[in-house]
This record gives sequence, structure tokens and C-alpha cells, in this order.
Amino acid sequence: MAESYAIVETGGKQYRAEKGASLLVEKLAADEGSKVNLRAVMFKDDGDVVLDGDKLEKVKVEAVVSEHVRGPKVRIYKYKPKKGYRRRAGHRQALTRLEVTDVRLLSRKPAGSAAKAERKAAPRRKPKAASAGAGKPAAKRRTTRESTGDRSSSGARSSSSRRSSSAKKEK
Repeated sequence: MAESYAIVETGGKQYRAEKGASLLVEKLAADEGSKVNLRAVMFKDDGDVVLDGDKLEKVKVEAVVSEHVRGPKVRIYKYKPKKGYRRRAGHRQALTRLEVTDVRLLSRKPAGSAAKAERKAAPRRKPKAASAGAGKPAAKRRTTRESTGDRSSSGARSSSSRRSSSAKKEK
């Protein structure tokens, strides 16, 4: 066991990272040979345990991407007896192998994290959503009578409405 180690989180899982250790984590979007910084959730060094969020920002866990691999094949078979239902599938998880190069507690916060903290502290303004009909009045809704043409409940027109306007004048 190493004298100092950190518990890091990546891909929704936690791993124990020691200097020189090799971790197999879910695939990271980093090229082979590139350095990545891992987020520490706990740090232990010579009996001192760091769990506080402010002090954890001072913990530096650096790793190098050594390779991208695929995990073992997982076979899935669904079967319902006497129904003729059979489904077969498989899955291979994309993984990244990391070589931990450095695990240490810095004396002060790294410069990059201070700028992130300022951005988080500043209140964010939500942009006003432009509605589709901004400034336009809403269209009037038609009633059922207007849409059917003022017909009576039976659907037939009354005899007075059938006469033309000239026939009404003659009366």
C-alpha cells in the first residue's frame, strides 16, 4: 500500500488512485498519451484524511491515458416458455485504461479552479424566451354556432332563412 492515495470519481463510479496504479474506467474523450485530471472525493496522506470540499480542491490527481479498450462481451438472452419468444443481444463496454502519475495535496488551490469558483458564484441570468406570437393579439375562438352557419338544432334551415332577400322585400 502506498502512503498516500485518493478516491477519485469518473464515469459515475469511484476508484482508489495511487501513484503508479492502473485504472480501467468508462471511456473518456481524451486521446492516448494525453494527461487528464481526476476529481478527488477523498484524500489520505500519512494519517491525515481530507474530506472537506474546499480542501479537496487542493488535491491533484493526474493520470495519463494509456489505451482505449473494450470490455468483455456480455450476452443477453430473453426467453418466455411456450410462447415462441426468444431475443438474443450482446454488449461490450468502451473502456479507458489510465496510469496514475501523481497524487498529492497542493499548498494552495490551482489557478484554474479559482476561475471556476468565480463563475459558479456569479448569478446566471436566464434569457427571455421569445414567444412565437409576441405583440400579436390572440385569435378569437369560434363557437359551434358560428362554425355551423347558425343552423337550428335539427340541421335544417328555417323557411324564412331560405327566401332570398328580394322575396323578403316583396312581403
